[in-house]
Amino acid sequence: MTTPLFRKRPLAMFTAISLFALLSTHAYAECERGDLADIYCDEDGNMVADRPSNESEWANPDTLIFAYTPVEDPAIYSDIWQPFIDHLEDVTERDVRFFAVQSNAAQVEAMRSGRLHIAGFSTGPTPFAVNLAGAVPFALMGSDDGRFGYTLQLFTHVDSDIHEVEDLKGKRVAHTSPTSNSGNQAPRALLPELGATPGEDYEVIYSGSHDQSMLGVVAQDYDAAPVASEVVERMAARGLYDEDDVRLIYESDSFPTTSYNYAHDLHPDLVDKIEEAFFSFDFTGTELGEEFEGVEKFIPINYKDNWKVIRQIQAANGVSYTPENLEE
Repeated sequence: MTTPLFRKRPLAMFTAISLFALLSTHAYAECERGDLADIYCDEDGNMVADRPSNESEWANPDTLIFAYTPVEDPAIYSDIWQPFIDHLEDVTERDVRFFAVQSNAAQVEAMRSGRLHIAGFSTGPTPFAVNLAGAVPFALMGSDDGRFGYTLQLFTHVDSDIHEVEDLKGKRVAHTSPTSNSGNQAPRALLPELGATPGEDYEVIYSGSHDQSMLGVVAQDYDAAPVASEVVERMAARGLYDEDDVRLIYESDSFPTTSYNYAHDLHPDLVDKIEEAFFSFDFTGTELGEEFEGVEKFIPINYKDNWKVIRQIQAANGVSYTPENLEE
């Protein structure tokens, strides 16, 4: 069965309003679905849309459409992804087209409407893609030993009297900026249950960056600071601070990076081939490997477990998975 390719209107034209309107026109099944839109079911409780029970509804297109998360220069990324596109074509024995989307909302709508079959959704929009578009996350870029993503690390000076999160009470703690995940939103969501609520139990001071937060801790301008692990690791590698001057008092679970997804209604035999293509791809010597330094392979993940911390952070910050919130 061949899926028509973007015949009606370009992806960039879809908005949250059109997505909401299309979602509302479907007949709703009586089933367990959790936070999923009413056009999907989740009878097995894995928090992603089930494949349709009727085999006639399984999509098995001759041409697969692949999209990476919106970037500033889509043309460059089209070239960067070409080695993987070639590999995907070889394994699936299908034509594969790279499509450059212009917004997260357009990308989500494209998968919901059946015009997008495989996609990389960035960390925050992934739950929207899962709940609004029936996306099924199955892979992330990672290292040979299975590591991926980054963590929130909370540091204090080695000479301070702070040894655990509760000890932050009454202290001056550097957050980076209001919109930062690891530098602000994540600690606001995660630290209260560990004994210290930002802005209530301790004073929040915005430093402006992870680098400035860390250097402020080293200089004892701040009592502590939550920072992104990948940033402070690069700082240490460049000799910008002495690791012996600080003490790590808390580290979160890994925050996932871009998720790679297939549409929930794809034929299971096609899904097997897509997964085979991802997990057999060798980044070595490719433009993709050069662009994503330190990445060696795609590693298997699942949404329920690997996006738990992101859902927790989003819930704590009042995020709900609606088309309107996605557009914002």
